[in-house]
Amino acid sequence: MTTPKLTLSNRDALGARRGRRLMYAALVLLALVFLAPLVWNALYALKSRSESASTDVHVLPQSAEWGNFHRALTMIDFGRYTVTTFMLAGIFALLVTASSALVGFGFARLRGRGRKPLFTLMLATTMVPQILTVIPTYVIFSKLGLVNTYWPWVLWGLAASPFHVFLFRQAFAGLPRELEEAAILDGCGYFRIFWQILLPLVRPVIATSIILAFTFVWGDFITPAIFLNGDNTTLGVAMAAGYTDGGITLNNVLAAGTVFYVLPVLVLFFVAQRSFTRGVATSGLKG
Repeated sequence: MTTPKLTLSNRDALGARRGRRLMYAALVLLALVFLAPLVWNALYALKSRSESASTDVHVLPQSAEWGNFHRALTMIDFGRYTVTTFMLAGIFALLVTASSALVGFGFARLRGRGRKPLFTLMLATTMVPQILTVIPTYVIFSKLGLVNTYWPWVLWGLAASPFHVFLFRQAFAGLPRELEEAAILDGCGYFRIFWQILLPLVRPVIATSIILAFTFVWGDFITPAIFLNGDNTTLGVAMAAGYTDGGITLNNVLAAGTVFYVLPVLVLFFVAQRSFTRGVATSGLKG
């Protein structure tokens, strides 16, 4: 009995299946790499103080110390700092999304001399490291009496973000011109075109901008450590300074607090995951 020969189409299908299997294996491996620090942190949070201070490396805790999670919530005013950080991140995310959407709409749909060089110059500012602008910004806000207040985050949000402007500009540039021309014939102004016609069509980009801005402020440590002090600071700074005993940082309690610290961001991402991926995909590289 002879073995049937593989046709060209069968070979292509077999190669495609092998390619998908290799891709899935690579994705699983990458997922494990990215999840490894989170799993290690959760296991470290269960270690006792003596075990966490030991130089011996043990991945699994010898005895689970569940009290570390209670201490993480009680050693500092965890609820108050969480509300403060959530408020700052939420205000900044909403303001920077609104302002960036307006600027992106202007770059994408309005015509004017110097529009492209100005857009290129704005994008070039994304290459400047943030740490270089912290000291000049601090001096300016100090002279204005805005240090140790939440006004800097409001002003930063109103000033828009070059990266978020880029996302909205690409999204608006991909929409048909016929929508705008028909609205102008009906007597609509540019703000009404922006608000009622074009903005609802880029909702995935809005969700992407809000998620990115929220996580940026939520995970920021340097800026609130410099601009805020005392009880006005954010959760990350309070955790770094509050989980100590006799000047020694309690790393196991800090790890337990970190578990709570990342939960809001994870919940936000999983809730808006579909919109986030669509927003990244729809803000392509249209010229």
